[in-house]
Amino acid sequence: MSRAIVVVEDDESIREMLRYYFQSVGYTVRPYESGEAMFEGETAHSLPVLFILDIMLPGMDGLEILRRLREGRDTAEVPVIMLTARSAEMDRVSGLENGADDYVVKPFGIMELQARVKAVLRRTERRGDQVLTCGDLEIDPAAREVRKGGKLVDLTFKEFELLKLLCARRGVALTRDEILQTVWDYDYTGETRTVDMHVKALRQKLGDDVVTTVRGVGYKMS
Repeated sequence: MSRAIVVVEDDESIREMLRYYFQSVGYTVRPYESGEAMFEGETAHSLPVLFILDIMLPGMDGLEILRRLREGRDTAEVPVIMLTARSAEMDRVSGLENGADDYVVKPFGIMELQARVKAVLRRTERRGDQVLTCGDLEIDPAAREVRKGGKLVDLTFKEFELLKLLCARRGVALTRDEILQTVWDYDYTGETRTVDMHVKALRQKLGDDVVTTVRGVGYKMS
C-alpha cells in the first residue's frame, strides 16, 4: 500500500518542514510548489494516501486543485487536507463544500497537523461491507455508493460518511457535536455550521425529507 503524501505549498520553509517531518515518521513525501507542477509530476507516480494543499498558491490555487482532484476518476476519494490563512473563513467553507476532508489554519503546530492526518487516514481505512437501507436509500460502505430508488447518487466523502452515520443510527437524534466527533474525529469548536452545511447538501441531493432537524438537539433520520 502506498505511504506517499503529496504536499503542494509555495512557502519553501513550510514545504521542507512537512517533507522532513513526514519522512521521519515513515511516509514518502512528494512536495510541489504549485498545482501545475503537481499535476505534471504526479503522472509518473501511484496514488498517494493524502494530499495536503495550501489554498493561497500562485497560478492555480488550492481550491481549483481540489476541484480537479474530486473530478478525477482515480483521485475522487483520496483524502485532502487544506492549509488556510486564519482570516480566510470563506476559503475554508469553500474547501469543505468542494470535498476537502479537513483544514488546518496557519500558523499551525506540526503535532496538530499530524493528529489531523492520522484522523483522516484512520477514517479512510475503515471499510465495512454491510449495506445499509433507510427507506428508498441503499448505502454500500464497501463500494462507497449510495442509491436512491435504485439510482446512483454522487456524494462527497464527508456527505457519504454523514449519511452513513445517520442511517446506521436511524431514529436517534444526534447532536452536532456528536456528529462532528464521529465524522470528523475531533471537536470543531465553533464550527458546528459544518454539519448544517453538509445536511443541506444531502437534502439537495436526496430530498428535503431525508434528514430531520430536531430543534435544540441536532439531526436524525426517521
